[in-house]
Amino acid sequence: MVDENYDKIIQKISRSSGLEKEEIERRVEAKRAKLAGLISKEGAAQVIAAELGISFDNEKLKINELLPGMRKVNVIGKIINLSPVRIFTTKKGDEGKVANFVIADDTSNIRVVLWDTSHISLFEKGEIKEGDVVEISNGSMRSNEIHLGSFSELKPSKENLKSVITEKVVKEKNISDFRLSDSVSTRAFVVQAFEPKFFYVCPECKKKAIQEEEGFTCPTHGKINPEKRVLINLVLDDGTETIRSVLFQDAVKELGIKDLEDSEKLIEQRQNLIGKEMVFSGDVRMNKFFNNPEFIVEEIKDVNLDELIATLEKE
Repeated sequence: MVDENYDKIIQKISRSSGLEKEEIERRVEAKRAKLAGLISKEGAAQVIAAELGISFDNEKLKINELLPGMRKVNVIGKIINLSPVRIFTTKKGDEGKVANFVIADDTSNIRVVLWDTSHISLFEKGEIKEGDVVEISNGSMRSNEIHLGSFSELKPSKENLKSVITEKVVKEKNISDFRLSDSVSTRAFVVQAFEPKFFYVCPECKKKAIQEEEGFTCPTHGKINPEKRVLINLVLDDGTETIRSVLFQDAVKELGIKDLEDSEKLIEQRQNLIGKEMVFSGDVRMNKFFNNPEFIVEEIKDVNLDELIATLEKE
């Protein structure tokens, strides 16, 4: 699979320079050969763009044209989801705020993260709200999110966006092409299945319950009768790379593990998973404990052989 970011860069260079894609790719390979293969195709394409005087900064782009690593991002989108402002404490003991929302246009949608209090206050005062169209200037792409700092600008836009992509955009990718914050789908084999882990959550807010001597409590809802949940870790391999994956309650059931209280059946079900090929969909996140990317699987489907054959025939 051609790396999606690389393909977007090639298309942009072609539009801006008038060169054919084949000529640009020839230059990319020549650049990589000159550097003894020590630079990626994407990196070599960025170098070619710079040599041609093509900049990726300050241009107003559609959401599906945004690439990880871009600086001075300018984009317009409609707010389709707004999360509550979160307060945190820095290592120095200072109090800070962070907020995030999702904007959409007619090509895709993306999460925007706010760190500057002046931007956050726009939401706290109700000057910008869910459903509004906003214009972002001078943002930075970190993984697949737009981050706004003190030098960024956020303001209401008069542009009328009637039709926007509100559904979660899931892209088919090889594991080797996974990037943080990606929402992806991949066909892969289960090569390891670890023992399920159980935990308890608040039945109201679904946050993790705290076990105390007299039972369970929730920081928000006090003493509770918790719900028991399960998660299981897998290692998936699609032939390009492996990735540690996490499946929670519903996805565990889709995996075919149902007899959670019967230890013998549970062992058998885990063993039956090894070597099984399925289509896994979810989000790529950073595991802060291991400091490695991991795949949070939300949906599992069996491989549809008819669809697979049709896809191969098209190629």
